Parts: sequence; structure tokens; C-alpha cells
Amino acid sequence: MTDTTLAALPRTGSDTDTDGQGFVAVHNPYTGEVIGSVCATTAESVDEIMARARRGRATARALSRAARAAVLDRAARLVAERAESFARLIVAEAGKTITQARKEAARAVNTLALSAAEARRNAGEVVPFDAYEGSEDRHGWFTREPLGIIAAITPYNDPLNLVAHKLGPAVAGGNAVILKPSDLTPLSALRLVDTLVEAGLPDEVITVVNGGADVGAAIVAAPEVRMVSFTGGFATGEAIARQAGLKKLAMDLGGNAPVLVLADADLDLAVAACVSGAFWAAGQNCIGTQRILIAQEVYEEFRTAFVARTRALRTGDPRDEHTDVGPMITSMAARAAKAKADEAIARGAVLLCGNDLDGSLYGPTVLEGVPADSALWQQEAFAPLVALQPVGSFEEAVARANEIDFSLHAGVFTSDLDHAMAAARRLEAGGVMVNDSSDYRFDAMPFGGFKYGSMGREGVRFAYEDMTQPKVVCVNRAGG
Repeated sequence: MTDTTLAALPRTGSDTDTDGQGFVAVHNPYTGEVIGSVCATTAESVDEIMARARRGRATARALSRAARAAVLDRAARLVAERAESFARLIVAEAGKTITQARKEAARAVNTLALSAAEARRNAGEVVPFDAYEGSEDRHGWFTREPLGIIAAITPYNDPLNLVAHKLGPAVAGGNAVILKPSDLTPLSALRLVDTLVEAGLPDEVITVVNGGADVGAAIVAAPEVRMVSFTGGFATGEAIARQAGLKKLAMDLGGNAPVLVLADADLDLAVAACVSGAFWAAGQNCIGTQRILIAQEVYEEFRTAFVARTRALRTGDPRDEHTDVGPMITSMAARAAKAKADEAIARGAVLLCGNDLDGSLYGPTVLEGVPADSALWQQEAFAPLVALQPVGSFEEAVARANEIDFSLHAGVFTSDLDHAMAAARRLEAGGVMVNDSSDYRFDAMPFGGFKYGSMGREGVRFAYEDMTQPKVVCVNRAGG
């Protein structure tokens, strides 16, 4: 995932867009118009932020599990009732198509409902002390207790649901949160926080800050922050790790997802799923399909169908119900995507379609023969860019898939159960999707990366457990 979280990505090549009076303007990625603004928080305000967060910590800890669950359930219902409004806000500030934004709103409802269930369910369990010799007179249990104050830093590409994935489990666990949404897309986050407060959450439980790297670094380094939950790019993740000190870190740092298409695959299914996986949200998707490794026997057939289906995608106004691919978050991001493709082409890659640039619109782009040491093959593109590569064997496909130093999801298309199971065992990824593209995600499943920089898991239950800590109680009956 690109690094635009602690310091906003400039929209015009200049610094963060402020009005000179401490406000950050929020722009529509498609039209460029200002659709709102947020107050910029400075590092000098950190003492005040931490004081509020301490009050929130005490308030959150005092809430019963029933109260936390009731708030989250009510918030889920409110988001569901206002789903179209949330979706249109996502379109306006993030540039997702209206169809994609509606899906994100529906997922946020599910994330909040799952969080409510976790507050009720995951309270701890009995420890069988009396099962061990010498402890026959002891009985006990452990509970799951809040960590305290959690810093949550979220990106622009899922401005509602990724915020819900931080806030829902944190509230379920009885924590206070300092939330720093992307400066590019803060409005959906603010509306979600307002909805939680409307649903009954005391307003001091969540403190929202907007600003650049200075305020982010000060919050991350604060000793009273017991966990940093970050979704974003590797460079920012490394900076957070250096700044944080002794506290929990949970990081989703992006990927470069491979998909294997074996000779026995259902090609119609594979083509449709991979086109969606590559170009959903204009490719700004950390589990988006980027490298497709196709058995040599079916390569020509797959390539022809994949390119034809890609050419049929409609790029344009995300408000239009018929648009398939909307803008990238900024024109600078679109230019950076084209530069990656141009670099690969200059080094021998073949352009099959796309590479068209119009402001923040960058057309879905398909290449083949991308050099293995190029940026497009080695790094996360986070753009509507996909590389096709023929492979001569299953072993070669797995080896090429695994040659990147970081990984979130992978996919494999096959009708052979043995191949599917072998791929599941051998692919180095946090999730292996069989007969789905890499971008499938269900909000209850564990979600995170393998290899470099990976730590912690999202998915409501797993984030909740990261955001709580066990407390053991042991009662010795011999003493009374």
C-alpha cells in the first residue's frame, strides 16, 4: 500500500492542501473540486489529545460488554439505514465507483455487527488448573482486558470499512482510540465516528486527529499509547516501528499479489475474477491481483480473453452507474502508475492494452514480459496495472509467486484438488484463495501478510484479540 497516511500525498505536486488557517481541504479525485475540509492537528496539541484519550480510556473501561455490543449493533443499523449516503461520500472523497462504494458500506455494516458479537462472545475461558498434579485444589479462568489507548492509522483506499476494522474491535474490547484517517479521505471516518457517538458511545472514547507526519509521530511515540494499528506503506511502517518504543504493533503493509492459472482451470471463471481483482477500486487495493502466472498450455487463450474483457471496462465518472473504473486518488498517483508501466516497457515489457492517462484517470493496463527485477514486478503497484507471465510448470509458478519479499494474498485457479492443496501449502501468503482472485476478503477471516514487515492480523476476532490482553485469576480452595 502506498505511503500516504502520516503525510498526505500532495494533489498538485505541492505541499498538503491547506487554507492557511489550519484546515486541510478534501478534494474530489475525479472533479478536483473541494468537497470539505478538516481541522489540521499539530504536534503541539498532543498533550491535549493524550489528556482526552486518558479520559476516554477510563470511560471505555467502565462500559460493560453489553453496553459496548449495544453501541456497535446500533451503529451497524444506522450505517445500514444510511448506506447510500455513506456510499456517495466514499465516491466523492475516494473516487470509488458507486457500485464499489455501496459494497464497502455494506461491508462496514458487517464489520460493526461482527464487532458487537465479539464483545459478547470473546470474554475469556476456564483454565483447568486441577488437571495438573499439585494444582488439584485450584480453579480459575482468564478474561480478556482492554489494552487502554490504541492509535489507529488508516489509508485512503477503503475510507469507511478499514476505519470500521480499527474502531469496531477496539470498542468491543473496551479501549479508547486515537484515530488518524488519511488526510485525503477523512470525511467517511468522521461520519462513522459521529454515528458511533449517536449510537451511544461516549464521545471521548474516540479522538480524531488530522495532520501530517509530525502529529502522527508524536502520537505513535506517546508511552500511554499501548498499541499502534496501522494500514499503509512500508516506509511509513518502518518509521512507526522506529518511533513507537515498547508497544504492540499491528501492520498491514501491502502486497504484490500473484494468481496462478493452471492448465486445468476454468478459464472463463479465471479471466472474470482476475479482471475484477486487478482493476477493482482502480487497482488501489492491497490484495489486488498484480502478477498472473499462467500455464503455457492455456496462455494464449487466457491472454486473448483477459485483454478483451479489460478493453471492455468503462473508465470515467465514478458517480455513473455504468462506470467500471474510476479515478486514482490523485493525478500524481496516476502519473506514478504510468511511470511504472513506462519503465517496464522501456526495459522490454510488451503493452497489451491501456497505459492511457487523463488527469487522475489511468486506464486499466495489461503488460506481458515484465522483467523480474523491474519495479512493476518487485513492488506493489497500487494501481490498475497487471502483468501476465507464462510458466512452464506448477513448480515454476509457485517459485515465481514466492520470489517477492512480502505477501498478503495469493490465488490459484484449478479443477484439481491435489493442485489446490499443494498451492495452499506452498504459496507464502497470508491467504490463499482457490478459484478466486487474490482480492477476495471476508471481514471475519484473519487478514494479514507473510514475510517482511508482517505483524498482527485484522479480521474482527483477530484484531479484537490483538487489542485485548489476558488476565488470569486463580483461586486456591486450600486457603479457605
